[in-house]
Amino acid sequence: MKAVRIHAFGGPEVLQIEEIARPVPAVDEILVKVHASGVNPVDWVVREGGNDALRAYLTLPLTLGWDAAGVVEELGSQVTGFRKGDAVYGVPNFPGNGSYAEYCAAKASQFAPKPHSLSFTEAAGVPLAALTAWTGLFGHGQLRAGQRVLIQGASGGVGGFAVQFAKARGAYVIGTASAGNLGYVKSLGADEALDYRTQPAENLLRDIDVVLEASPLRDNAARVNAVRVLKAGGIFVSVNVDFPFDDAMQAALADQQATGELAPNQARRDWLEEIGQLIDTNQVKVTISRVYPLAQVADAHRESQTWHVQGKLVLEINPSGE
Repeated sequence: MKAVRIHAFGGPEVLQIEEIARPVPAVDEILVKVHASGVNPVDWVVREGGNDALRAYLTLPLTLGWDAAGVVEELGSQVTGFRKGDAVYGVPNFPGNGSYAEYCAAKASQFAPKPHSLSFTEAAGVPLAALTAWTGLFGHGQLRAGQRVLIQGASGGVGGFAVQFAKARGAYVIGTASAGNLGYVKSLGADEALDYRTQPAENLLRDIDVVLEASPLRDNAARVNAVRVLKAGGIFVSVNVDFPFDDAMQAALADQQATGELAPNQARRDWLEEIGQLIDTNQVKVTISRVYPLAQVADAHRESQTWHVQGKLVLEINPSGE
């Protein structure tokens, strides 16, 4: 099968399309014939050699990609709830058999039926970013109806889903983004959209229940400012799990009587099913910024690394499979 592999860490030039053996699913895994794969920042972070949180888990050569939509080709002997031919979406094993490939094997618990209203290409843009947003908002932020949430980086892949999930759950949603993306954030359902450059949230907001850091900024001083908007008992959640809170951030949380949480992604079938229901009932829309053929994977990485993508980038693996 064709797969995008790296044999060395580095820039987009290390991405190679090559023929490798098709993976064999373990007893608790499914083999998915991949129709499309999402492109996420973690893909090029791994390509470059990872960060402190990832480096110990990376072994070369490596197949990239952790967002898949396709069809079940084989089932491990202990897998229930799926049949061969089912249309599915989910997150491949990380790190392991990535989704930049014609087939990937992954734990069945990390996949769910593909939302009926989405094409494979659209569905491939959902799992990793959506699960990251869901884990942060509900797994760690404990967001509930009627609460006020500030979502930083609201126009990105994770932030865009977070805005919609929070709104669907009945929260009052405030999103930050660059000036050119404020209209997009409002179109996703945000009650307010702030230009992070000219409208600092710490000067404008108070009594926020949850702050979700979904922006790529790694700056504890900026985190300290964000903590000031929380009410006593509020929760600051960051999806940037590679960047721990420093002493100043811990002190700010204590002063505010708030909680700080780093939220590693949880790939859960039940959450993917809930997300799929929200999509199929038109409560959440999927924004695909651009679709690349597999041969242009390096260009997809270059665009992702600009940090100016509105929505999601997708690689088309099997375009005739729709």
